[in-house]
Amino acid sequence: MTIVYGIPNCSSVKKARAWLDAQGIAYQFHDFKKQGIDGARLTRWIDACGMERVLNRKGTTWRALSDSQRAGADTPSGAIALMQAHPSLIKRPVIEQAEHTVLGYDEARYGEVFGQ
Repeated sequence: MTIVYGIPNCSSVKKARAWLDAQGIAYQFHDFKKQGIDGARLTRWIDACGMERVLNRKGTTWRALSDSQRAGADTPSGAIALMQAHPSLIKRPVIEQAEHTVLGYDEARYGEVFGQ
């Protein structure tokens, strides 16, 4: 089962979903703003891809945080708590397919993962 995690109005999520649709790949969409995201899943993504790739420090949500909130992201547990409180801090989309976790919109990587 392929699962796409993200926010529906995010342009990168829209591109990823369009790519999957064009390839005829079935997937389930998980809106982590509405449905939330559990700490164990965030931990798996961090283990697979690294904290710096999972935590989006470039967006408006990050810039709107206070200095003390940003400082909380210096530890994995603090970063996970921050991403759970503010799901827009998670790099989008996150695609899980079998043993693969893919962050962001990357057609070449999608082709490798899905054998396209």
